[in-house]
Amino acid sequence: MKDFDFEADKALAKDFLANFADANGDAKYMNILQEVANRKIRSVQIDLEDLFNYKDLDEEFLRRVTENTRRYVGIFADAIDELMPEPTEAFTDDDHDILMTQRSDDGPENMDSSDPNQKMPPEIKRYFEVYIRAPSKGRPFAIREVKASQIGQLVKISGIVTRCSDVKPLMQVAVYTCEECGFEIYQEVTARVFMPLFVCPSKRCYTNQAKGNLILQLRASKFLKFQEAKIQELAEHVPKGHIPRAMTVHFRGELTRKVAPGDVVELSGIFLPIPYVGFRAMRAGLVADTYLEAMSVTHFKKQYEEYELRGDEEEQIARLAADGDIYNKLARSLAPEIFGHEDIKKALLLLLVGAPHRKLKDGMKIRGDLHICLMGDPGVAKSQLLKHIINVAPRGVYTTGKGSSGVGLTAAVQKDPVTNEMVLEGGALVLADMGICAIDEFDKMDESDRTAIHEVMEQQTVSIAKAGITTSLNARTAVLAAANPAWGRYDLRRTPAENINLPPALLSRFDLLWLILDRADMDNDLEMARHVVYVHQNRESPSLGFTPLDPSVLRAYISAARRLSPSIPRDLEEYLASAYSSIRQEEAKSNSPHSYTTVRTLLSILRISAALARLRFSETVAQSDVDEALRLMQMSKFSLYSDDRHKSGLDAISDIYSILRDEAARTHKMDVGYAHALNWISRKGYSEAQLKECLEEYAALNVWQIHPHTFDIRFIDA
Repeated sequence: MKDFDFEADKALAKDFLANFADANGDAKYMNILQEVANRKIRSVQIDLEDLFNYKDLDEEFLRRVTENTRRYVGIFADAIDELMPEPTEAFTDDDHDILMTQRSDDGPENMDSSDPNQKMPPEIKRYFEVYIRAPSKGRPFAIREVKASQIGQLVKISGIVTRCSDVKPLMQVAVYTCEECGFEIYQEVTARVFMPLFVCPSKRCYTNQAKGNLILQLRASKFLKFQEAKIQELAEHVPKGHIPRAMTVHFRGELTRKVAPGDVVELSGIFLPIPYVGFRAMRAGLVADTYLEAMSVTHFKKQYEEYELRGDEEEQIARLAADGDIYNKLARSLAPEIFGHEDIKKALLLLLVGAPHRKLKDGMKIRGDLHICLMGDPGVAKSQLLKHIINVAPRGVYTTGKGSSGVGLTAAVQKDPVTNEMVLEGGALVLADMGICAIDEFDKMDESDRTAIHEVMEQQTVSIAKAGITTSLNARTAVLAAANPAWGRYDLRRTPAENINLPPALLSRFDLLWLILDRADMDNDLEMARHVVYVHQNRESPSLGFTPLDPSVLRAYISAARRLSPSIPRDLEEYLASAYSSIRQEEAKSNSPHSYTTVRTLLSILRISAALARLRFSETVAQSDVDEALRLMQMSKFSLYSDDRHKSGLDAISDIYSILRDEAARTHKMDVGYAHALNWISRKGYSEAQLKECLEEYAALNVWQIHPHTFDIRFIDA
C-alpha cells in the first residue's frame, strides 16, 4: 500500500476551496469563508457534488475523501486555516477572542517552543466547523445495509428518530495551568472519555524535577455542543419477519437540535466504531459498538413552521389561491384513488389546515386543532383515508386501538440505559405534537385506555404523576379516529346513540362525527365498481377533470394558509348565535337526537369557519364560511337524515318546498334569493338539480314566480 501524501492532499483541498465556482460563477467557498471570518456563520459544508463537478478534479482524491472522511475533515480544516480571509465587518470580541489575544501576547516568554504539549492546537483557534456532505443523488442505505466494509467511510442512511438526548458540552481541547512554571498545557480530546493530566509535562518542570500540579482551566478550554440520538429503520426497509434495527448517531456543533423524536430524516455521516467504557467494557469484552458521526441532516417532511417557499412554489400557490374552486380541488386531491366521500375529504382537508390557537390574557387556551371521528360500516375506506392523511401531514403517527395501551398513547416512565435515571418516553400523542394522530379501530380500545385521550383532546396536554415524576407534556395534536358502530354494521332499527356506543364526554370533543353508511344504491354501486376496477387495472385514479395536486404541493399550500389567523367580524355574531340556537332547538324537539350538541359544537363551527377562511387566504371569516361549516355538520349525519325522510314519507321535491316556505315565513319575506335557497337546502343534504326541479314544478302550479336570469323566487300571496 502506497503512502498517502497528506500535504499534497491539503494543497488539492486548498486549490478546490479557492477556485471552485458555482453555476453563477461566484467563488462559493471563499464567500462562505468570508462569512465565517465576519462571524456570521460557524459551519462550512463541503459538498462532494461540488468536488465531483470541479474542473480540475482528481478522481483518486475524491475516492480518498469518501473512504477516509474523518482524516479529510481535518485536512480541509487546515486548508481553511491557511485560506481564511481578513474580516470585512467589525464584530464585538467575546471571551474566546480576549483569551486568544492574551495568549498570542504572552506566547513567546511563556512558552517552550520545543515542547509538543505547549504547542497550541489549531482547534482552539478555530471559530468554524467543517462538515463533508454526501451527494444528494443516489439512494440512502437502510441501517441494516451498513456493513463493516463502510467503517470510516461517508455513508448516507435514512430512518426515523426515536429518541434524543439533551445537548451537552463535549470537551475538545483541555487547557491546564501549571502551578510551578505557570505554563499553559494543551491536551486534545478525540474520544468520548479522556485521562486528565496531573503532572506538568513541560521541560522546565522536568529539568527542575518539580512535579508541578496542573489545574484544569474550564474557562480557557474549548467545548463543542454534543447530542446523541437513536435512529431506527423505516418500516418499508425491514424484511419480512424481522424487527427494525437501530443505530446511535452523534451530532456535534451546529448540527445539534436539528432533529426531534418522530422525525423521518436522511443523514450523511461517518460510520465509526467506539469501544465501550467503564463497567460496560468489562461486560462487553472485545466487542465494540458502532455509531454514525453526523455530517448533514435532511428532513423528508418539513414542519409547517419551517417551510420556506421557493420562488416557483410561491407562484404556484398564488395561482391556486386565485382559483375560485380551490377548496374542491384541494379536497379531491386527497386520496383521489378513493371513490366519492367528497365531503369527508373536505373535512379532512380542514383538519390538516386547522384553526389558529387562541391564548387569552389570563393564560387560558382555546384549541385550534380539529378532531374528526369517522364511524362507518366495514369497507368504506376509512383506514385508507387515515393512512393517506398521515402521508400528507408533515408529522403524523398512526396507531390502532387494540395495539395501543394507555401509556403507549400518552407517556411511559422508563430507565435510561445511559444514566440509569427514570426518564419519560413520549407516547404516540406526544410524538404527534403539532401534527396528527390517527387512531384506527377506535371502538375496540379498552375503556381505561380511551380515557387517556380525553385530556389531550380538550386541554392538549398529557399530565403525569408516576415514579416520582410529576409533569405535564404538550400534545397539541389533531385526533383523527376511525371506528365501527356497536354491532359491526349500523343497525337502522336502533337509535343513533346505541349504534355509536361512545361516551357523550368523548363525542362532544369531536368537532365532526362522520357517519358513513353503506347503502345499496344501483347507480352509485355501478359507478363505484367501475372506479375500483379502473384503479386496479391502471394503478391510478380516473381523471378528475384536473390534475390532482401532489402531497408536496398540498403541504406547501397548507403551510402558507396556516400562517393566517382569521378573525370573526362583528356582523356575524348574531348569525352564529341564531344558527347555534336553532340546532339546539331541533335537537330538543327530536325523539332520538342524532348528535350531542353542546357549547363545544359552537366552538367547532368557529374552528371550521376559521379553517375555511385560511384556505381562501382571508383575514376575516365570511358568512359563506359559516354556512359551509354548518353544511358539513349537517352532512356528517346525512345518511341518517335521508333515512328519516323516507320514514316520514316526504319525497325530495315536497321537502324542498316545505323548507323554503318555512324559511320565508320565519323571515317574513315574500322574496327568497336563489343563493339563500341553495344554502338552506344543501344543509339538509339536497342537490342543486333537485332545487331546480322543485322550482319548475311549483312555478307551473303558480305557487311562486321565478326570475328568468337570477332564479330568485317570489311567492304569490294567495
